[in-house]
Amino acid sequence: QVQLVESGGGLVQPGGSLRLSCEASGLTLDSYSIAWFRQTPGKEREGVSCISSTDGSTYYEDSVKGRFTISRDNVKGAVYLQMDSLKPEDTAVYYCNNYPSPWSWGQGTQVTVSS
Repeated sequence: QVQLVESGGGLVQPGGSLRLSCEASGLTLDSYSIAWFRQTPGKEREGVSCISSTDGSTYYEDSVKGRFTISRDNVKGAVYLQMDSLKPEDTAVYYCNNYPSPWSWGQGTQVTVSS
């Protein structure tokens, strides 16, 4: 059973930055397309960004384009989400998962953008 572990969240002021990490127990992520999602209370989980396993191509949801950067380290088998110019509306629990066939969801990492 794949267990995903997200980390790197925290409290940051508007305009600040955070770098989220995604790792999995039992395997490395280099062979999988991985997406980052976020969820706020009462709302559906939404896709934020994705990185392909084949050619490294990336996708960003419109609201994060130009501010977030997804990347992967195939040596470490991890996927990252660099978040810059954070806004209060980015506040959410962030999750990573295999795309398009998700495994069990991890605990996520809380990102709070507030002054």
